[in-house]
Amino acid sequence: MQTIIYQQETVTPSKVVCVGRNYAKHIAELNHQNTGDMVIFIKPNSAISQLLQASQKECAQAIHYEAELCFVVENNALAGVGFGLDLTKRELQGDLKAKGLPWVRAKGFDGAAVFSEFIALNDDIAVADLSIELWINQQRRQKGGVSDMLFSPEAVLADVTRFMTLENGDVIMSGTPEGVGVVLRGDEFVGRVFYQNTLLTEMLWLAQ
Repeated sequence: MQTIIYQQETVTPSKVVCVGRNYAKHIAELNHQNTGDMVIFIKPNSAISQLLQASQKECAQAIHYEAELCFVVENNALAGVGFGLDLTKRELQGDLKAKGLPWVRAKGFDGAAVFSEFIALNDDIAVADLSIELWINQQRRQKGGVSDMLFSPEAVLADVTRFMTLENGDVIMSGTPEGVGVVLRGDEFVGRVFYQNTLLTEMLWLAQ
């Protein structure tokens, strides 16, 4: 079973719950339609990895990055916050959509969810003031926060728990802002989470 680090301890999520199309500008950059619906999909525990992949041996398609503000769930509450990369086989995803098929092959493959360390939320941190930045090779590629989302993390949590049990340690990935692109071998990725202007956590990966 794959693990994450939360409050400097090893935690094993049973699943990763993801929100698609949660930023209007990202919807526009991919030429999708904003239907006003919350798009939910799942990545299995086996998708979690500490390694950022630029490719997979069994698939020559490019892997795309999507930077996301992520949350650890405890007792049906948002308990911790971290940075995550939702890795996507975009070409395969497009093919599956065109055929009316699920996205799991494009979103749930091994290594498709990469996370920083998660830190605990407390009464001094308002979720509404959280944001992320993704820098690649010292250039900022993505920036966004809760204030830009169509559905807040609290709204996502409330909706998901109406139809699905969230175990302690499960992770919610709350969607990506505009600026997604291809992971290239050797690229240096730095993901940062901010509360207002204060850096809460950051992580560096070298794409393999």
